[in-house]
Amino acid sequence: MAVSAADEALRIPTFDDVQMARNRIAGIAHRTPVLTSRTADAATGARLFFKAENFQRGGAFKFRGAYNAIAALREKGSRQGVVAFSSGNHAQAIAYAARLQGVAATIVMPADAPDMKVAATRGYGADVVFYDRYKEDRSAISARLAAERGAVLIPPFDHADVIAGQGTAILELIEEVGELDLIVTPLGGGGLLGGTALAARERSPGAAIVGVEPEAGNDGQQSLRQGRIVEIAIPKSIADGALTPSIGAHNFPIIQRAVADIVTVSDAQLVETMRFFGERMKIVVEPTGCLAAAAVLEGVLACAGKRVGIVLSGGNVDLATYGALLQAT
Repeated sequence: MAVSAADEALRIPTFDDVQMARNRIAGIAHRTPVLTSRTADAATGARLFFKAENFQRGGAFKFRGAYNAIAALREKGSRQGVVAFSSGNHAQAIAYAARLQGVAATIVMPADAPDMKVAATRGYGADVVFYDRYKEDRSAISARLAAERGAVLIPPFDHADVIAGQGTAILELIEEVGELDLIVTPLGGGGLLGGTALAARERSPGAAIVGVEPEAGNDGQQSLRQGRIVEIAIPKSIADGALTPSIGAHNFPIIQRAVADIVTVSDAQLVETMRFFGERMKIVVEPTGCLAAAAVLEGVLACAGKRVGIVLSGGNVDLATYGALLQAT
């Protein structure tokens, strides 16, 4: 049975979808570690719990949603290939998840995507098609390719099963450390934040949920405050995984209901946070993956006396770029 993107158009995911996603990815996705740091706790006056999705398969949380979305299609009888668009982490995740499930994958990537993310995507067996992120419409290109190839389009965030899959990270975090006062996640298109909200409202209902965007691209912040989806020009930031013009229609209703605030951090704050993780915790976290942590460690969010869950969303950064960013300041 063929399944089109239109079939997903009006289905807003629920906590039940998150639970089904956990069952689908069990034994496939890694149950990533929760890291702590006495230095970070002392600096913030809080108890911080870092959900280290930089250790996830494919190097980022995106594998959860990608595998769940493809598995859900196969449950419905689809054997179609898949098409996705992404600057890198969703690209790798779809390519890897598709290979594991015997599905062909085509990925539309910006021409300036990090070389290591392109190489990894191709290494997982996907066909990569490039576009100019500042001049071309990736959604239109992807829809055309899906139609031409008889494939199903799986967007990086605006898809019910993708959102549900991302929510499994927070389920694991709360199961391991207990209820939290504050949960902070990176925000690009809103899949992780939407999934986080679904899981947290059921498992840690007293927690305030906050999303963090790059300063140059605060479309989510504007959207939450204006009560409508605001679209902006493609922003420029080192947080390449969060350079979206708007958040998704599937996740915005969830964010409106459950998210307390959306804040921003600067590229300089991201670099300082990368340095902290490298020097003090001995881990590599990509700039986008540092968004939530930067808001806490750089004092954008007041956290003293709170138990705080922080998602480190990925670690896919070219080492030459990583070194250059840390050397530049």
